[in-house]
Amino acid sequence: MKYRESTKEIALQRIKQLFEEADSVFKENPERANRYVKLARKIAMKVNLKFPRELKRKFCKHCYSYLKQGVNSRVRNYKSRITIYCNNCKKFTRIPLN
Repeated sequence: MKYRESTKEIALQRIKQLFEEADSVFKENPERANRYVKLARKIAMKVNLKFPRELKRKFCKHCYSYLKQGVNSRVRNYKSRITIYCNNCKKFTRIPLN
C-alpha cells in the first residue's frame, strides 16, 4: 500500500518526538529509551520512510539500542571515516567522510 506524503510527514514528526523522549529519559531508564527507538523503527517501516541522517546515528543498527556518546558508545575518527562502537552488543558502524 502506498502512503501519501502527509502520512509520511506525520510519521517523521512522531519519530523525531520519540527520539527526543528517548534522549530525555535515557539517564533514568535506558531500557525505555531503547523501546522508543524500536517504536520509531516500526513506524518508519510501516510507512516506508527513511530515517534522517542525524537520527540514523543515534541508535545501533545491530541491537537497536539508543546510543549516547561516552555512556554506552564510543566514537572514533580514523582514515577519513567515523567509527561508532556500541558497548551493549560490541559491534560498530563505519560512516565515510567525504
